[in-house]
Amino acid sequence: MNVFGSGVLKRLGLGSSSTEPSPEAMRGDGATGPIEPPEEALVEMSFLDHLEDLRWALLKGMGGVLVAVVICAIFSRWIIDVILLGPAQGDFFMYQALGLNAEDLVLQNRTITGQFFAELGTVVAAGIVMGSPIFVYFMWKFIEPGLYPNERKGLRFSAVFATLFFMLGIAFGYLIVAPVALHFFANYIISDQIENIFDITKYFSMVVWWAFGTGLLFELPVVVFFLAKMGFATPEMMRAYRKYAFIGVLVVAALFTPPDPVSQMLIAIPLMLLYEGSIYVAAFAVRKRKRELREALK
Repeated sequence: MNVFGSGVLKRLGLGSSSTEPSPEAMRGDGATGPIEPPEEALVEMSFLDHLEDLRWALLKGMGGVLVAVVICAIFSRWIIDVILLGPAQGDFFMYQALGLNAEDLVLQNRTITGQFFAELGTVVAAGIVMGSPIFVYFMWKFIEPGLYPNERKGLRFSAVFATLFFMLGIAFGYLIVAPVALHFFANYIISDQIENIFDITKYFSMVVWWAFGTGLLFELPVVVFFLAKMGFATPEMMRAYRKYAFIGVLVVAALFTPPDPVSQMLIAIPLMLLYEGSIYVAAFAVRKRKRELREALK
């Protein structure tokens, strides 16, 4: 039971102060008699009980994330050597796929605690990503009883949709944006007397930023879907503001990539395609919203 528990009782026709159904209620088979309410609707919880339920949901979710962090700590050597340091190697497979003639990057630790905090940050970041589905699951179990069946189905679809695009964005950032950006900066030289040697903390933070930042940017269709469902976004409005969206995409691409047109277009083109796809997502959400309103008014 959760904060939507009272809503469940009302939707079941049980009232707000009593869980006993009306004696005149009709049974599902047409016979008269009391309706047996679902077990989850038998108890109406107080506000403090709802807070306690929320507290345990948060603790369980954060516990799942903590377990994921511990697992990542056990496999930290593999995560760092294979995944995080992969783009630092000249033979990284994406360099060949992108047609880039890359060389091994020279990484250096310049502080006493640099390697320690670089590993710690990597483990925590990987653990958060790995444990986030567990956290979302417990939060979902907290709100689920207060939703209509069609709302539950819609939120499940949205969760899968959001997770898919987030993972696609991380993959795009790690496999496309990071190699292109590293190759650009490794070969950008203003004087032959200066050698490019990257600090490991800066390297780790930038690779993580490119990957997770692109993952967040790929959530655009999900954001548009919810804005359209609430009536704040329409396909007509998005088409009218397309040219401004293109300028915004170029600005975002400049923030997430090196200042060269090739890498900027590598991220700007997918973002524009996502924007165009979001127009169709908005159209779908608007049609669904209108259909729900018509059904509610019947």
